[in-house]
Amino acid sequence: MATKEASTIDDGIVEPGIEPGASAETMLVTTDSFEEYEQEMSSSIDDRHMKESTTSTISEIQEDVQDIPATSTKTSPRDLQKTAPVYDSEIEDATHQLGQSSLDSDPLRCKKWLAQRKHIFILSQAGKPIYSRYSSEDKLVTVMGVMQALVSFVQAGSDMIRSVHAGDTNFVFVVKGPLILVAVSKTLESVPQLTLQLTYVYNQIVSVLTQSQLIGVYDRRRNFDLRRLLSGSERLIDHLLNFMDREPAFFLGAIKCLPLFPSMRSSITQTIIQTCCKIKNLVFAILLANNQLVTLVRMNKFFLHPADLHIIQNLVDSSESLKTAESWTPICLPKFDANGYMHGHVSYLAMDCQACLLLLTVDRNVFFLLSEARQKIVEKLRRTNCFEAINESMYNSPITTADIGLPKMRHVLYKCRSTAQFWSPELQPPYTTDKEKERLLGLYQCLHHRLHAPNLPLKLIFQQLDKETMLAWVTVGFELYATFEPLVTKPDAIEAVNKLLKWIKKEEERLFILNSPTF
Repeated sequence: MATKEASTIDDGIVEPGIEPGASAETMLVTTDSFEEYEQEMSSSIDDRHMKESTTSTISEIQEDVQDIPATSTKTSPRDLQKTAPVYDSEIEDATHQLGQSSLDSDPLRCKKWLAQRKHIFILSQAGKPIYSRYSSEDKLVTVMGVMQALVSFVQAGSDMIRSVHAGDTNFVFVVKGPLILVAVSKTLESVPQLTLQLTYVYNQIVSVLTQSQLIGVYDRRRNFDLRRLLSGSERLIDHLLNFMDREPAFFLGAIKCLPLFPSMRSSITQTIIQTCCKIKNLVFAILLANNQLVTLVRMNKFFLHPADLHIIQNLVDSSESLKTAESWTPICLPKFDANGYMHGHVSYLAMDCQACLLLLTVDRNVFFLLSEARQKIVEKLRRTNCFEAINESMYNSPITTADIGLPKMRHVLYKCRSTAQFWSPELQPPYTTDKEKERLLGLYQCLHHRLHAPNLPLKLIFQQLDKETMLAWVTVGFELYATFEPLVTKPDAIEAVNKLLKWIKKEEERLFILNSPTF
């Protein structure tokens, strides 16, 4: 693809003085996503160097509410590790073996496997296969053995491997506790973005087992086959990887809200608060619709990290069985407390309103109490016409940039940094096929990486490609990634962005949640 030289813009654009969606209140932990990527890259946890404390978030809640002694522990990451040198001949030899390993006796299947653009592997530090995104992990023992050898070789030199680059392929490694996670990718995603995806996969495993249980089973038996404990949970990892391949929420580190009139969102929120305020051990009440947040009510003092909410969204979206009955599900939220379970009452509101309500508590014995509360919430939401409002927002055609009066702007991602929420319009031609959607997401990921590059972060980028013109802009208050027709000029793009910001500001109460309701 031929491109003109991308350039930063220091002239012709003025800070708008508005931050659409900004709020002094927030229900989510707000962090800079790329800073977290760097932390994940430099602080992978080795089980031999685990440091334990005597407190945990869940234990703290239990002590405050029920006066229950603390029983779980929290783990702090290792000290900073250096980047592994990739020029050593032994590493190069191992990488060559990794690319040439025989995967299956059937050459047609082998070709199909090799044609995949991104592979994800999980193995233990003893080299035992745990998961492969494509094909059975039992057929990849040789490949995973080479991966384990690479990690061990670098660790033997008191170092840690992060990535190896071979042609158009990136091999990215994350070592956490007893697990080694590896991405082999030919996509446009950067090493930090692939590192984040591997971290999400690790967090998905922790959400099922807890970190303390994961570490414990390998402390007792180094060659333990983790698939015994993860049986049935592979679908969660599969779905999460597909989810990350199509959703910008993950690399943005943000949540998208279901657009609702403020009065209607307030009515839904107040119904939950009034019904649940006397359930003392309830920590979070979350209502989701179409993978978008309708409302979130939290226990005072405690906040939810976007990464934990993404894990919850993945659980809901990947589990069709939740639509047919109320479910009582233990779930660990790794950013909230990696070493303890919360218990979730999970149910859809009704057959005629496919929004999912999650009531998360630290008390495992309150299913029936939460079931009664859920029934009261459903009855009141139906009486106050909230079902109709949710359905209208879920099923009506979403707004496009053309509807806003921006015909030359094809698409945009807007993130409010103070609330960790983002908004995007409906995709329109040419970004309606799976291939074009993937290509557009890859372009956004490239821009995101360049804006947040640790060594040379940029404030604003204007880039003209063969098929579109891209503009990316980061300020203290927001991040914006816009796609235009290919012949749009720099002044026209800037004018369109300023018009868009004014429109988002006007609609911010409908597009974002600007308060932080508590029980």
